[in-house]
Amino acid sequence: MAHPSPFAQHCLDLLAPLGPVMLRRMFGGWGFWLRGDFIALIDDDRLFLKADELTRQAFLAAGCEPFVYRGRGGAEVSMSYYAAPDGALEDPEGMRPWATLAAEAALRARQRKRPRRRAKGGARDSGRTAGSRAARSRRPPARRRPRR
Repeated sequence: MAHPSPFAQHCLDLLAPLGPVMLRRMFGGWGFWLRGDFIALIDDDRLFLKADELTRQAFLAAGCEPFVYRGRGGAEVSMSYYAAPDGALEDPEGMRPWATLAAEAALRARQRKRPRRRAKGGARDSGRTAGSRAARSRRPPARRRPRR
């Protein structure tokens, strides 16, 4: 793993009271995972926390700005992440309520996702089903020549 920037390390320390937070380099910034859920990101030395329809108003009421980036064609794309309030960046206790909101939003997002359906015909994990093009195009096993 690349060594985290001082700011990324500081944010990791702020989020640590939640539990085993993992930090990964991504897209020129940093991402934070808690028990497999993506809860926060850093872009341009700003920490953005996960929000959803239940927590968005709390972030807006605190004056937090949404995470926005330029998509294809230069259009602005807003995601469900909001900048952490300035006071929350001072110490872990100030961050705890905001980080908890982010963790809860990430957990709800995971629970809303549909579980993946298993493929029929024993083609688990390969992404191929018995009727798929890849499955039909497989060659039959080579025949062995009889020994003389």
